[in-house]
Amino acid sequence: MSSTSCYSYISSLSPSIPKKTFPFLPKLPNPNPNPNPFPSFRSSKLRAANSAPIQEEHYMSIDNLHRFFDLNLGKWTGSFHQFDGNGNLLQKINTRLSASTYGEDELMSLIQTLYIEQPQLTTSISGHDEEAEWAEYKIKETNMFTVDNYQQIGFFPKERAFSLRYLTAGMLETVLRQGVLGEDDTGEESPKNLKLPSRRPSIVCENCLYSQGKDRRARAFHIMDPKGFVDMLLIFLEDRGDGPLVHPSLGNMMDGQDRILRFLGKWEGHSVTKRSGVYGSTMAETDTVALLEMDDKNNVIQDVTSKGGERDVRTNVHWTGMISNNSVEFEGAYKLALLPGGMYMGYPSDIAKSVAESKSFHLEFCWLEAPGKRQRLVRTYDAEGLAVSSTYFSEVRV
Repeated sequence: MSSTSCYSYISSLSPSIPKKTFPFLPKLPNPNPNPNPFPSFRSSKLRAANSAPIQEEHYMSIDNLHRFFDLNLGKWTGSFHQFDGNGNLLQKINTRLSASTYGEDELMSLIQTLYIEQPQLTTSISGHDEEAEWAEYKIKETNMFTVDNYQQIGFFPKERAFSLRYLTAGMLETVLRQGVLGEDDTGEESPKNLKLPSRRPSIVCENCLYSQGKDRRARAFHIMDPKGFVDMLLIFLEDRGDGPLVHPSLGNMMDGQDRILRFLGKWEGHSVTKRSGVYGSTMAETDTVALLEMDDKNNVIQDVTSKGGERDVRTNVHWTGMISNNSVEFEGAYKLALLPGGMYMGYPSDIAKSVAESKSFHLEFCWLEAPGKRQRLVRTYDAEGLAVSSTYFSEVRV
C-alpha cells in the first residue's frame, strides 16, 4: 500500500493572485510570480554553477533538508485520533514511530517505520489481557526530490513547524484498518463500523507543530474527498524518547461550547509566510491582532488585523459565524472544527466551489498547548489546488 502524497484538482500551473481574503491569514504578495516556482533539485543545481546567489540558496536548501530530518529523527510514542468534519471523535489508536537517515548531503534520505497497536480480540485463560501486538508499516523514503516536488514542503526551522502535501491517504488508511480491525481485516472496501479515507482524495495536507515546552509534536491531517468536501480530520500526538513512554492523550474530551472558551479573547503575535518547496524563501512577515468573541446567542465574531510587508500594509478582516456543537460555521463559507486538547482545524466548506470561482483557499491547524499561548500553521492553495505557501503564527492572549 502506498504512503501518503497529493492529488490536485488541476495539474496545470499558471500564475494566480488570491481573490479572497480569509479571516485568519494576513494579506500576502502574489504567491506565484514566476512560471515555475517549484524548480527541481537538478535544474537548480545547474543554474547554481553560473550564479553565486543561487548557489548560496542551493546550499542553504541542503541545510534546511538536514534540519528537517533532524527534527523528525528518533523514536516517537503517540496516539492517533480520527475525527469527522464536526470535531466528533471516531477512533483512537496507539502508535509508535521510528525515524533514521542514511546518505550524505543532497543524497540523504529519511526512513520511517510506523507501528500500529492492534486491538486485543481475546483474553488469556488466566483472565489477563494478552500483550499488545503491533503491525509494522514502512513509510516511503523522504529525500530532497520528494519534499520539493511531491510534498511541496513548507518548513520553518527556527519555529519547528512544517507542512506537507500527499497524493493518497494509504498510510492513514493502514493505521485505521490495523488499529481497529487488526488481524480480522479482510480488506473490505467499507468495513462495518469503520470510516476509511477516500481512495482518491482531492487533498491530503499535513500541518505539524512542535511543543515549545516538551519534546512533543502534533501532526494534523486534513483529508478532502474527490468533490472537495472534508472527508475526515486526523491528529497524531507524539512524544520523543528512547525509554518507555506513556501514549500521550488529547486530554479532556469535553464537547460543545466548552472547547471554544480557550480561544476567546484578544490575541497578538507575529506571522511568517514562506513559499512551498525546500528552496522556499520568506514572502512576508506581519504583526497580527486577532479578536474572537461569542455572544449569548452563540454568534461568533472574528476580527483580524495584520500589518507588515515591504509597504507596511494594514489589512482588516471581519467575519461572523455560528457555533453548533463542536464546530463554527462562518458566513464566508469557512469552518472550524473544535477539537479536544486545545486544538482546532479550519477548512473551506466547499473547496470545489472555491476552485470553480477561481479563488484561493487555505487549511489551518491551531494548537493552544498552554493557557494564553498558541501556535497556528496555515497552508495556502491557489485557484488550481496547488500548495503555494505556508504561514506560521505565534500568538499570546493579552
